[in-house]
Amino acid sequence: MRQLFSLTLAYEEDVVTARQRAAHIASLLGFDASEQTRIATAVSEIVRNAFRYTGGGTVDFSINVESSPQRFVTEVRDRGKGIPHLDDVLSGRYKSSTGMGIGISGARRLLDRFDIRTSSAGTSVTLEKFLPARAQTVTLDSARRLAEQVAERAPRGLAEEIQQQNQELLRALDEVQRKQQELVHLNRELEDTNRGVMALYAELDDKADHLRRADELKSRFLSNMTHEFRTPVNSIIGLCNLLIEDRQRAGRDADQEVLYIRKAAEQLSELVNDLLDLAKVEAGKTVVHVSQFDVESLFGALRGMLRPLLINQSVTLVFDDVEGLPLMRTDEAKVSQILRNLISNALKFTERGEVRVSATLDSDRITFRVADTGIGIDQADQQRIFEEFTQLEHRLQRNVRGTGLGLPLSKRLAELLGGSLSVKSEPGSGSTFCVSLPIHYRAPSGAAGPTFEWVPDATKLPVLVVDDADDAQYVFQRVLEDTRFQIYPARSVHEAESALDAMAPAAVILDLVLGDEDGWGLLERLKRGEGCKPAVVVVVSALPERARAVALGADAFLSKPIDRRLILTTLDRLIGRPEAIRVMVVDDQEMARFVIRQCLPGPVFEVVECESAEKALECIADERPDVVLLDLVLPGMHGGDVLRVLSADAATRHIPVIVVTATALDAADRRRLLEHAVAIISKADLSRETLGEAVRAAAGRLQSAEAPNVAAGSPEARE
Repeated sequence: MRQLFSLTLAYEEDVVTARQRAAHIASLLGFDASEQTRIATAVSEIVRNAFRYTGGGTVDFSINVESSPQRFVTEVRDRGKGIPHLDDVLSGRYKSSTGMGIGISGARRLLDRFDIRTSSAGTSVTLEKFLPARAQTVTLDSARRLAEQVAERAPRGLAEEIQQQNQELLRALDEVQRKQQELVHLNRELEDTNRGVMALYAELDDKADHLRRADELKSRFLSNMTHEFRTPVNSIIGLCNLLIEDRQRAGRDADQEVLYIRKAAEQLSELVNDLLDLAKVEAGKTVVHVSQFDVESLFGALRGMLRPLLINQSVTLVFDDVEGLPLMRTDEAKVSQILRNLISNALKFTERGEVRVSATLDSDRITFRVADTGIGIDQADQQRIFEEFTQLEHRLQRNVRGTGLGLPLSKRLAELLGGSLSVKSEPGSGSTFCVSLPIHYRAPSGAAGPTFEWVPDATKLPVLVVDDADDAQYVFQRVLEDTRFQIYPARSVHEAESALDAMAPAAVILDLVLGDEDGWGLLERLKRGEGCKPAVVVVVSALPERARAVALGADAFLSKPIDRRLILTTLDRLIGRPEAIRVMVVDDQEMARFVIRQCLPGPVFEVVECESAEKALECIADERPDVVLLDLVLPGMHGGDVLRVLSADAATRHIPVIVVTATALDAADRRRLLEHAVAIISKADLSRETLGEAVRAAAGRLQSAEAPNVAAGSPEARE
């Protein structure tokens, strides 16, 4: 650090001198006019504060030649009593009675570094400004010459200093006006750009709407026309078969023309079927029929279906052993269709060698692979083959031309099932198609009914009702309302499983006929405890399958139509009726007691009320409630004192107490109360959910899957 100049603050004129010296040194160090003004203003503010509040001090101007970048350093020291409200001053909250109170905080914003140290022995403020990049590096010799230049220059008079400051102010105003004009110009440009962007968005939306309508029209056209094509094509194939049978019955060979017509009609039928499937997938009308199956059985069925395609004796179709893979729950027909397309393509374009079909477990997915030793696919064509009607040029294509829709359809079906289809291939070395599918199909959000969003009522037991009929769901809703049960409706197996992922029902009411599905598989999984804690299952169905349902584990079987008394009696018998939780409310306000009573309805809760602390202590000692709800502001005795009395008595210290108060509590108050109470709840937060969960948890009878954290000292305890 090399000192350039030092100044003692003894007179008011020294404040002006300090400003002049700061500006002069800044100009010698290469700062521009605006930076000189910032430095001089900051130094002037700090020096003025030192002189005004302490009557004097010293100012040292230095250059830090060792740092990188080099820094111009000004240190102002005084011998006052220190700054008592430094944090408020630095944050800008302090309001001075002798000034604006922004001198220190304003100077802090003008410089690169600002440090202030204060005590009863005085205050030291260090101001630092990095030298501009354009300035020459200051050495010890050049710093010595700078110090000599500063010492030689005499300070200006007061009038000259005021004139200099006025000029600086005018320059600053000119700069502000110039920037204001630039800002206005920039705003106009932004407005023009925004108008252009809005016009572009409107055009893009219009084009997107046109494309959407065109896509819908295409899908509708394909769907309608393929249905119209099917009738004449099937008629052609049927007539050809009749002609061929007539020829064979007469002992003659079928005409070659008829065979050609039938073959062309079969190809057209295949094209129509693929077009219809593709149109249904694109239109989102393809229904996923979920069932449970094993891969080994699927491979067995494929082996039987595809054996007739093995007309080339030089090609072998091999299915690897897949024993040990878990059961899949997805659309077996669509998985079979994907693999049939891939295997038939592989057989068509493999002249010799083998086509190998395998499956492996990869985490929660099963990957099917169809590998062949055929002609292979060039890297440039490996994405094109998944486009509709794409046919690659090859000599084998002339003999085995297809529709060009098999691979695109397989890819769409794989994606529909939540999987993917990819290919690895090299020309002349064969191809490997990989289909990765989740073991358990999960319908995308919004595709299979609403996602499971259920707000449990802490005062009721959850019951999952699985029935696809809206009228049946309505009846169950009416039957179980105003009881201790809360129902969640599920209209399919998928919705039921989604619900079971998020809740642990006390009982499941299950119909056996769920649209295209049945409830037998769900019944088996429920009783095995798959995916949830085993629950009470009551089968309510119109099917006469009582013996089978009971054999599979149903706890009860009831026939439709629904009988309200019989259902409630059955649920009470299987679940049991718990004793009510006895709650004592200690509050002198009638309105507060009424609100708490409404939050804790019977028969789950039994509420007893007390208006005073003295009466409450007598009742608690006599009746021993399960939980006490205690207000703090009570006539005659504070709630905190009641807590201490209860804790000191061996007969009542085990009774959990929840403080229910409207008093604003600080951290210390909360800590003291939670030494004896299990939770603190604000009266502003009272609801059936908050209060019911807290009382259940305190009584040790929480029925929901996750108990709230209301233990003593818990950070989650609320005021």
